[in-house]
Amino acid sequence: MRRVVAGGVSVALACVLAGCGLIQKDEQSGAVKPGPAPVAKPAPTTVTTSKGVIKLPPPETPRNWADARQQAARRLVAANPDTTYIGKPPDILLAIPVLSIELNADGSIRHIAVMRYPSQARETVDMAMASVRRAAPFGDVSRLPKPWKFNETFLFNDEKKFKPMTLDQR
Repeated sequence: MRRVVAGGVSVALACVLAGCGLIQKDEQSGAVKPGPAPVAKPAPTTVTTSKGVIKLPPPETPRNWADARQQAARRLVAANPDTTYIGKPPDILLAIPVLSIELNADGSIRHIAVMRYPSQARETVDMAMASVRRAAPFGDVSRLPKPWKFNETFLFNDEKKFKPMTLDQR
Protein backbone atom coordinates (compact mmCIF):
# COMPACT_ATOMS: atom_id res chain seq x y z
CA MET A 1 0.00 0.00 0.00
CA ARG A 2 2.85 2.39 0.86
CA ARG A 3 4.44 1.86 -2.55
CA VAL A 4 1.19 2.66 -4.32
CA VAL A 5 0.74 5.88 -2.31
CA ALA A 6 4.39 6.87 -2.74
CA GLY A 7 4.19 6.12 -6.47
CA GLY A 8 0.99 8.16 -6.76
CA VAL A 9 2.59 11.09 -4.93
CA SER A 10 5.63 10.91 -7.21
CA VAL A 11 3.45 10.95 -10.32
CA ALA A 12 1.36 13.83 -8.98
CA LEU A 13 4.48 15.82 -8.09
CA ALA A 14 5.98 15.22 -11.55
CA CYS A 15 2.72 16.36 -13.19
CA VAL A 16 2.62 19.53 -11.11
CA LEU A 17 6.27 20.35 -11.82
CA ALA A 18 5.86 19.65 -15.52
CA GLY A 19 2.76 21.85 -15.63
CA CYS A 20 4.55 24.83 -14.15
CA GLY A 21 7.62 24.35 -16.34
CA LEU A 22 10.11 23.38 -13.64
CA ILE A 23 10.85 20.09 -15.39
CA GLN A 24 10.49 19.11 -19.03
CA LYS A 25 10.51 15.79 -20.84
CA ASP A 26 12.82 15.55 -23.85
CA GLU A 27 10.60 14.34 -26.70
CA GLN A 28 13.35 12.47 -28.53
CA SER A 29 15.08 10.61 -25.71
CA GLY A 30 12.26 10.62 -23.15
CA ALA A 31 14.66 11.91 -20.49
CA VAL A 32 13.41 14.33 -17.87
CA LYS A 33 15.43 17.54 -17.57
CA PRO A 34 15.04 20.81 -15.69
CA GLY A 35 13.00 23.48 -17.46
CA PRO A 36 14.12 26.99 -18.23
CA ALA A 37 14.79 29.26 -15.29
CA PRO A 38 11.89 31.59 -14.51
CA VAL A 39 12.38 35.07 -15.92
CA ALA A 40 12.84 37.58 -13.14
CA LYS A 41 11.13 40.94 -13.47
CA PRO A 42 13.64 43.75 -13.52
CA ALA A 43 13.94 45.72 -10.32
CA PRO A 44 12.76 49.33 -10.23
CA THR A 45 15.43 51.83 -11.18
CA THR A 46 16.28 54.65 -8.79
CA VAL A 47 17.56 57.99 -10.05
CA THR A 48 18.89 60.82 -7.89
CA THR A 49 17.97 64.34 -8.99
CA SER A 50 17.93 67.76 -7.37
CA LYS A 51 14.32 67.00 -6.42
CA GLY A 52 15.36 63.86 -4.54
CA VAL A 53 15.38 60.18 -5.38
CA ILE A 54 13.02 59.04 -8.13
CA LYS A 55 11.98 55.41 -8.34
CA LEU A 56 11.21 54.42 -11.93
CA PRO A 57 8.92 51.41 -12.30
CA PRO A 58 10.33 48.35 -14.07
CA PRO A 59 10.01 48.75 -17.83
CA GLU A 60 7.33 46.80 -19.66
CA THR A 61 8.21 44.38 -22.43
CA PRO A 62 7.45 46.25 -25.67
CA ARG A 63 5.32 44.52 -28.31
CA ASN A 64 6.99 46.30 -31.23
CA TRP A 65 9.57 48.98 -31.94
CA ALA A 66 6.99 51.79 -31.86
CA ASP A 67 6.08 50.74 -28.30
CA ALA A 68 9.76 50.50 -27.39
CA ARG A 69 10.45 54.04 -28.61
CA GLN A 70 7.39 55.48 -26.82
CA GLN A 71 8.33 53.73 -23.57
CA ALA A 72 11.94 54.92 -23.87
CA ALA A 73 10.79 58.52 -24.44
CA ARG A 74 8.48 58.38 -21.40
CA ARG A 75 11.29 56.91 -19.28
CA LEU A 76 13.66 59.67 -20.46
CA VAL A 77 11.23 62.32 -19.19
CA ALA A 78 10.50 60.44 -15.94
CA ALA A 79 14.19 59.87 -15.15
CA ASN A 80 15.22 63.45 -15.96
CA PRO A 81 12.59 65.79 -14.47
CA ASP A 82 15.12 68.61 -13.94
CA THR A 83 16.23 68.71 -17.57
CA THR A 84 13.03 67.97 -19.54
CA TYR A 85 9.96 69.89 -20.59
CA ILE A 86 6.54 68.79 -21.80
CA GLY A 87 4.37 70.65 -24.23
CA LYS A 88 4.93 72.25 -27.57
CA PRO A 89 8.60 72.82 -28.44
CA PRO A 90 9.57 76.42 -29.18
CA ASP A 91 9.74 77.51 -32.81
CA ILE A 92 13.49 78.12 -32.52
CA LEU A 93 15.44 75.44 -30.66
CA LEU A 94 18.86 75.79 -29.06
CA ALA A 95 20.11 72.38 -30.24
CA ILE A 96 18.85 69.17 -31.83
CA PRO A 97 21.21 66.24 -31.19
CA VAL A 98 20.19 62.84 -32.55
CA LEU A 99 21.36 59.64 -30.84
CA SER A 100 21.27 56.02 -31.95
CA ILE A 101 20.79 53.78 -28.90
CA GLU A 102 21.73 50.12 -29.28
CA LEU A 103 20.35 47.77 -26.64
CA ASN A 104 21.16 44.35 -25.23
CA ALA A 105 18.37 41.76 -25.14
CA ASP A 106 17.41 42.77 -21.58
CA GLY A 107 17.00 46.44 -22.55
CA SER A 108 20.27 47.65 -21.05
CA ILE A 109 22.42 49.96 -23.15
CA ARG A 110 25.00 48.33 -25.38
CA HIS A 111 26.18 51.41 -27.26
CA ILE A 112 25.19 55.03 -27.86
CA ALA A 113 26.25 56.70 -31.10
CA VAL A 114 25.79 60.31 -32.13
CA MET A 115 24.02 60.58 -35.49
CA ARG A 116 23.80 64.37 -35.51
CA TYR A 117 25.86 66.91 -33.60
CA PRO A 118 24.21 70.31 -33.20
CA SER A 119 26.04 73.31 -34.67
CA GLN A 120 25.82 75.16 -31.35
CA ALA A 121 25.55 74.08 -27.71
CA ARG A 122 27.50 70.89 -28.41
CA GLU A 123 27.39 70.04 -24.69
CA THR A 124 23.77 69.03 -25.24
CA VAL A 125 25.07 65.79 -26.80
CA ASP A 126 26.67 64.80 -23.49
CA MET A 127 23.53 65.87 -21.63
CA ALA A 128 21.40 63.69 -23.92
CA MET A 129 23.71 60.68 -23.52
CA ALA A 130 23.67 61.04 -19.72
CA SER A 131 19.87 61.23 -19.73
CA VAL A 132 19.66 58.00 -21.75
CA ARG A 133 21.94 56.22 -19.26
CA ARG A 134 19.80 57.45 -16.33
CA ALA A 135 16.60 56.17 -17.95
CA ALA A 136 17.91 52.66 -18.77
CA PRO A 137 16.95 49.83 -18.88
CA PHE A 138 14.27 50.10 -21.54
CA GLY A 139 12.55 46.70 -21.30
CA ASP A 140 13.18 43.23 -22.68
CA VAL A 141 13.63 43.58 -26.45
CA SER A 142 14.71 39.99 -27.09
CA ARG A 143 11.47 39.18 -28.94
CA LEU A 144 11.74 42.19 -31.22
CA PRO A 145 13.50 41.96 -34.59
CA LYS A 146 17.19 42.77 -34.63
CA PRO A 147 19.02 45.08 -34.64
CA TRP A 148 17.95 46.11 -31.14
CA LYS A 149 18.48 49.78 -31.90
CA PHE A 150 16.41 52.94 -32.04
CA ASN A 151 17.05 56.62 -32.71
CA GLU A 152 15.95 59.53 -30.56
CA THR A 153 15.97 63.21 -31.41
CA PHE A 154 16.39 65.58 -28.46
CA LEU A 155 14.71 68.98 -28.80
CA PHE A 156 16.62 71.37 -26.51
CA ASN A 157 15.13 74.76 -25.66
CA ASP A 158 17.04 77.89 -24.56
CA GLU A 159 17.02 76.69 -20.92
CA LYS A 160 18.92 73.54 -22.01
CA LYS A 161 15.91 71.38 -21.21
CA PHE A 162 14.96 68.71 -23.72
CA LYS A 163 11.93 66.89 -25.00
CA PRO A 164 12.24 63.56 -26.84
CA MET A 165 10.76 64.11 -30.30
CA THR A 166 9.13 60.66 -30.12
CA LEU A 167 6.57 62.05 -27.67
CA ASP A 168 5.19 64.26 -30.46
CA GLN A 169 4.80 61.29 -32.83
CA ARG A 170 1.86 58.99 -32.24
